[in-house]
Amino acid sequence: MRIVVCVKHVPDVQSERALDDDGRTVRGLDDVLNELDENAVEAAVSLVEAHGGEVVALTMGPDDAEDAVRRALQMGADRGVHVSDDALAGADVVTTARVLAAAVRAVGPVDLVVTGMAALDGLTSMLPTALAAELGLPQLTLATELSVTGGGVRVRRDIGDAVEVLESPLPALVSVTDQANEPRYPAFKAIRAARKKPVDTWSLADLGLADATPATTVLSAEPRAAREQGRIVTDSGDGGRQLAEFLIESRLV
Repeated sequence: MRIVVCVKHVPDVQSERALDDDGRTVRGLDDVLNELDENAVEAAVSLVEAHGGEVVALTMGPDDAEDAVRRALQMGADRGVHVSDDALAGADVVTTARVLAAAVRAVGPVDLVVTGMAALDGLTSMLPTALAAELGLPQLTLATELSVTGGGVRVRRDIGDAVEVLESPLPALVSVTDQANEPRYPAFKAIRAARKKPVDTWSLADLGLADATPATTVLSAEPRAAREQGRIVTDSGDGGRQLAEFLIESRLV
């Protein structure tokens, strides 16, 4: 079984994030493997440990995005692919899906593509669906449980009070939530072994793509306004009226 797991290098959610003059997220400061992608890596590695095969960690991004692949290798992935090209700066989800789809095809026959539920920089949650559409694969998204049996994939999806069980023949694409598993913390031996695992770097030309023109354009962007200090109200019997007046003034009702 060959599984491709998609990972992304994103700014640490605990860091002070900023936008550049083009409205793009400033990268390369405190970037880490997207936390929700750790669940995808764990799911892929666990399946290969149970059924055999290999896990290929795939990412798209600038030079330092390779760190996300290296982290996936430390967690048990067998090899990595890093798609890097200056023309990809500012790529939107449509372009990203098209490029990643080309990379998945270039990897060779693939039984399963696994992604996290979202990237914590943009939080669009659109990539799994867009990638499945580009690859022409059935998509089983937001899985809280994942198993492979008899040439097919089976997932459980919890939606509020409802539970869905979905099945599909392979190949397929699955996105997992942070409830799907508990990502392993790589031991020192695994960290050392990851240094020797191969990582291929591919350009757009290597993938047979002529360009990566985004389908969307950023017209303007500005930092979020500083949060105003809250107002403390002492209730002297008219707290309800003061609350109502505040909601009206703030146009919240």
